[in-house]
Amino acid sequence: MPRAVEAREGRKMQSPCLKEATQVCLHSCCPAPLFSLPATENTKARSSTSADCRLDFASTTKTSIFPNTKFTNHESLPSLQESFATFTKAYPKYSDTDQVDQIRAQEYYHLSLSNHACHDYIGIGLFSYSQLQNQDPSRNEIASSSAAPPAPQSPPRKSHFPFFSISFKTGSLKTQLLHGGGEDEFESAMKKRIMSFLNISENDYCMVFTANRTSAFKLLSESYPFQSNRKLLTVYDYQSEAVEAMTNSSEKRGAQIMSAEFSWPRLRIQSAKLRNMVVSKRKKKKSGLFVFPLHSRITGSRYPYLWMSIAQENGWHILIDACALGPKDMDSFGLSLFRPDFLICSFYKVFGENPSGFGCLFVKKSTIPILEASTSTGMINLVPAEKLFRLADDSSGTDTESSFSGRIQIEPGRLEEEVPAELKELGASEKGESEEAADLITLGHATSSTTGSLEMECRALDQVDSLGLILITNRARYLINWLVNSLMKLEHPNTVGIPLVRIYGPKIKFNRGPALAFNVFDWKGEKVEPVLVQKLADRSNISLSYGFLHNIWFSDKYAEEKEKALEVRGTGSSKVVNKREDKADRGITVVTAALGFLANFQDTYKLWAFVAQFLDADFVEKERWRYTALNQKTIEV
Repeated sequence: MPRAVEAREGRKMQSPCLKEATQVCLHSCCPAPLFSLPATENTKARSSTSADCRLDFASTTKTSIFPNTKFTNHESLPSLQESFATFTKAYPKYSDTDQVDQIRAQEYYHLSLSNHACHDYIGIGLFSYSQLQNQDPSRNEIASSSAAPPAPQSPPRKSHFPFFSISFKTGSLKTQLLHGGGEDEFESAMKKRIMSFLNISENDYCMVFTANRTSAFKLLSESYPFQSNRKLLTVYDYQSEAVEAMTNSSEKRGAQIMSAEFSWPRLRIQSAKLRNMVVSKRKKKKSGLFVFPLHSRITGSRYPYLWMSIAQENGWHILIDACALGPKDMDSFGLSLFRPDFLICSFYKVFGENPSGFGCLFVKKSTIPILEASTSTGMINLVPAEKLFRLADDSSGTDTESSFSGRIQIEPGRLEEEVPAELKELGASEKGESEEAADLITLGHATSSTTGSLEMECRALDQVDSLGLILITNRARYLINWLVNSLMKLEHPNTVGIPLVRIYGPKIKFNRGPALAFNVFDWKGEKVEPVLVQKLADRSNISLSYGFLHNIWFSDKYAEEKEKALEVRGTGSSKVVNKREDKADRGITVVTAALGFLANFQDTYKLWAFVAQFLDADFVEKERWRYTALNQKTIEV
């Protein structure tokens, strides 16, 4: 049965609350909102200190969002309207973020048309959906025949060739950083736009484009001087294929691999152990590469920036993984204060579409000389459409660009680059990290300024710049803490307080990131496999991901929990693992959800209502039966 039919059948079986969440609009940007809630002033006196403010926020969340309440039946959840009323009463300043709803309705109307709650996307996009539609003639007809979205305030600027693609190249990272590699005006304009957005000075840093996040990590590991700076120390509470690619490559080159550990149950950094690894016992001893992610893109944990200062004082080179940062978090990072040696981030096409794009590796100019010359893969060029057309028209078949490989196919409104299989592997998407996928068809929009220089129109970046750090951060803070609090209110009926959901890492917290790691447990206390939760969510038009938490440290106090919680990666079974097994293979598979800057309360409520359906002891069996009845492949538990 086609997916569209299955989705329609699925909606018939949804709980009343989940069904309501797909039909009701809560935002002032809608032509006819079903209700309107006035923003009330919070009259409670606020403390002038930051610590008191954070405690007050946590207290307000706990006492204002369903206080002294447990939900044991998914059909008894408060309605979307009732929940939104409670939400805005607890967080009256949420109404100050209405501008996000207006941007979403105008520039990302596909989310409303499809009732899609996108919780598997964390990071920064380049373009808006409306921009993509207006640049692709083959899609304009489709968009105009659908339910008409609000018209843009002004028509987008168009160039004759609005497309660009990417081409892979092999070479030395060090040479590329020192001398460049045939960078044209188009690629230079994109670099300027990205560096401006991230507040990174071209006087201090050089950058290269990479196929994806993993390529950036591996590229650096192949050039870093591990023969003299032998250590690689990473700080990740989850399995990352990008980090694994770096550690595998580094280990082959003689690096000593070390990892930070995280204390159960809150998964905070084990400070004493990390300090022992960071602090050198010998003066003037070369240390190595310290890889610091700032935030966990799985649990939402934020890490003290003090670790960077300690590492720098002890001779480490610092790599900042900025891929989990919010859209404007670099504004508060203090790049000029910490001045890391390397920084990696990645950019994607469109929120709610295929979230693929390219990565960026920044290297401090004063650090470039320490790199070793090596032949590496993973670097790319952005190829403007004019060049693609010239290459396509070249009947000689000779490759005019040493960095370009493959055959160009031009279809109406679309450019597609075919590359050999070995290059496609570089851009293959990675399980559990969909944003790391490289895309061979990337849309861009270039315009010429009055001075003749080329400028890039990246409307998503422009929108984020217009919203600003405070508005984006506050909105995400309200939504993620409401979701955490609401999930913890779900409890199995007729049991001695067995919670439906277990959250890993920070819970209700002022300074937590907009990412969440959790698991669903049945009434017997057995975990529902995260892959199954993800698949069932997908059938309710909710996109989730799953990940693997590792490097978890249990004190003797939690020895019994350790036996129940840890599992071996890939088996999905919880068991006591023996000491001889690889430590990296021990951890916890979890469901992950992220709230991008376009997330709204309706998305968040929809996720809560979906998870609440697992309160029905027969929910999974009902879904398996219905899936089989619809002639679909049975989901294995």
